[in-house]
Amino acid sequence: MSKKYYYEDNNFKLIQGDSLKMLKGIEPKSVDMIFADPPYFLSSDGISCSGGKMVSVNKGDWDKTISVDEKHKFNRKWIKLCYHVLKDNGTIWISGTMHNIYSIGMALEQEGFKIINNITWKKLNPPPNISCRFFVHSTETILWAKKDIKNAKHKFNYSLMKELNEGKQMKDVWESSLTKPSEKKCGKHPTQKPIAILEKIVLASTDEGDLVLDPFNGSGTTGIVANRLNRKYIGIEKEKEFLDLTIRRKESDKL
Repeated sequence: MSKKYYYEDNNFKLIQGDSLKMLKGIEPKSVDMIFADPPYFLSSDGISCSGGKMVSVNKGDWDKTISVDEKHKFNRKWIKLCYHVLKDNGTIWISGTMHNIYSIGMALEQEGFKIINNITWKKLNPPPNISCRFFVHSTETILWAKKDIKNAKHKFNYSLMKELNEGKQMKDVWESSLTKPSEKKCGKHPTQKPIAILEKIVLASTDEGDLVLDPFNGSGTTGIVANRLNRKYIGIEKEKEFLDLTIRRKESDKL
């Protein structure tokens, strides 16, 4: 890969471009951990609720609804590329909802991964169901997987997770509020994840100095957390506005 990054500050690097192309330029087996929050393909001109107001579900062209076959083909492509850049003892975390997580799970197994855990993120303040025709969507799933190869021992900081959970083994249901307003002071991203969730993920599966990759950088939450915890970071993002938002958050985090 060319060493010309959109942004580079010591161990924090951002690449502008399509992940399906940019991942090919990253050194094979160089990444310790990947977190990905890929498109859910939900932008279908429907409506939702945000802050007590009726809003459009449309998030951008990158999220427009596509066919089931197209969705699965896309998921297999980027997950296959992630397999090649991940170390043999590295792990990958992928978040999603019912709209894409079943395809993600199948794609992981098809591309040589073995799922370690199915984490359920229980949202403490989910938006209400304005249609009143189904249950409130109050959870998201995060799949944690490793390469399905012999003698590959993935990293899991078990003792630290137990310590963070008041001396008890940490379970696979994590409770957290939605992203706090204070985490959006530099700007908003429609699918921004809470820092609290990413902190658990990074602490659980990496050590200081490890390289963390996010192929769908978005607002850069993965990078902000990695930077705070003294990990190296590479984020890939198509949209310039979200790269600039990430930089603002990174610079603000120094203050």
